[in-house]
Amino acid sequence: MSAGGTLARPRLLDAALAYAGRGWPVFPCRGKVPLTRHGYQDATTDPDVIHGWWGRWPRANVAIATGAPGPDVLDVDRREDGSGFAALNRLNRAGLTAGAHLIVRTPSGGLHAYFAGTGQRCGSLPRLHVDFKAAGGYVIAPPSVTADGRSWELGQERDGSGILDWPACKALLAPAPAPRWPAGRTTLAGLAAWVERQAHGNHNNGLFWAACRAVESGEAHALDEIAAAAAATGLSNREIARTIDSARRRSGRQAGHEATP
Repeated sequence: MSAGGTLARPRLLDAALAYAGRGWPVFPCRGKVPLTRHGYQDATTDPDVIHGWWGRWPRANVAIATGAPGPDVLDVDRREDGSGFAALNRLNRAGLTAGAHLIVRTPSGGLHAYFAGTGQRCGSLPRLHVDFKAAGGYVIAPPSVTADGRSWELGQERDGSGILDWPACKALLAPAPAPRWPAGRTTLAGLAAWVERQAHGNHNNGLFWAACRAVESGEAHALDEIAAAAAATGLSNREIARTIDSARRRSGRQAGHEATP
């Protein structure tokens, strides 16, 4: 794909205005450190504010606040102790990254893959050198530079604006151990109550596991009770729907694989 377009090697202020023109809130950083008091929470698309910031800090790097209305970004790192490209290749083969519409090369030799913004939360798989920047996060964007002159560079820009399903990525790359199913609770009827009893921090994993069991058993009607139980734990309707959709896709792929001679 051709890099081209208004995002190719502009000045820092021009780049900030171009991102804001896409509807992506921006703010200035020194290196990767925010120059505004509240960091990504100060991000804006207001041209007057942006002109004021880069008038004060003309050499500031451009940071984009991730998560809707900004983009979601898959951050693939490369360090001395390892690289995230093996994990990226697995995601590519599974078709999970097909919706990326912007690829940026990072100073470390890694990349940022931009997707349509969602309400998903940030996530990290540090042992695999992969991070997910979404609601509550930010990324440094081209043509920003490090103190030693290395830069963030636009690689590819593609048509489309697909999303990245982060729960599905985690399930593929680092599946959680199967939660312990208490003795005497072996029926699907007990799944909803079990989901509701999960400890804080395991609500989403518990929902995903229970939804997979329901789908695999052909008892799709149990998903309504499981979803209601997940809602009682505080998960949002959007997060519940996304997790159940991920369970449907994963269980469907496994069933198809098992049926292959």
